[in-house]
Amino acid sequence: MERRNYTAPSKFIILGFSSLPKLQMLLFGFFLVIYMVTWVGNALIIIVTRVDINLHKPMYFFLGNLSFLDICYTSATVPKMLENLLQEKKTISYEGCMVQLYFFLCFLGTECVLLAVMAYDRYVAICNPLRYLIIMCKMLCGHLATASCLAGLVNSAIHTYFTFRLPFCDSNELNYFFCDIPPLLSLSCADTSLNETVLLVTGVFIGWTPCLCIIVSYIYIISTILRISSSEGRQKAFSTCSSHITVVIFFYATAIFTYMRPISSYSLDRDRLFSLLYSFVTPMLNPAIYTLKNKDVKRALRKVFAMKASSSQTQC
Repeated sequence: MERRNYTAPSKFIILGFSSLPKLQMLLFGFFLVIYMVTWVGNALIIIVTRVDINLHKPMYFFLGNLSFLDICYTSATVPKMLENLLQEKKTISYEGCMVQLYFFLCFLGTECVLLAVMAYDRYVAICNPLRYLIIMCKMLCGHLATASCLAGLVNSAIHTYFTFRLPFCDSNELNYFFCDIPPLLSLSCADTSLNETVLLVTGVFIGWTPCLCIIVSYIYIISTILRISSSEGRQKAFSTCSSHITVVIFFYATAIFTYMRPISSYSLDRDRLFSLLYSFVTPMLNPAIYTLKNKDVKRALRKVFAMKASSSQTQC
């Protein structure tokens, strides 16, 4: 790459909502509600998995971690987006963009690996139930959660470094809702082939490999469930996996489409819609998916609300 002296822009102009100037306040209210629902729903999941002793199991330990990640990676982008919706000039500083990209990719990459860990947990629970608590001990669960976090940290550091070493010399107008890899690469006037290679290579490890692990786990899970003689037993086994399968489909379908394909095939106008799905909608839906499909979580939530109601009546 030819080296030239380029001055990094002091800020980026966010153009994601510029085509809808009359709907700014409506969009602000819409995304604020989504953000609040995401916070409340995931916070409730975290609380019940800590408070209810019946949920002190590996499955719910990972579910609490998933809810924490959903809160974190929406918080990496939504507050700044809400701030910009209230301003005429929608900008983010160069340093702020770098920090936003780093933390967003960190939490996103961690969630990719954590979903594979949760699939392994379901595999052990269904295919080796008698040794489940022995295999999925506290130490292993802690190591798996830590490994997921480290994978996200390394993935994020690599992409942030390779993205912000590029010169942004033609324009500082970011045709997106937040700082993400595809729109930033589109602004660079340098050769981005190395970045595309890094994106595809790391995508194999942080995206496709966990996805393949999930698929293999569920092949074994489904084959085991089909061998269960009673229909009640099969239904119970399927019910413990249905929530995770639904979350995986929502998350991976949009994330893989966004990051794990050649940059030349990107269309920012079209991909902005997919970014909204995995960045905002999926984290909001995850608590509802696990609550609606999991009897233990619903029972724990009812218990928590009953305790709050009784304490309120006592105070009165």
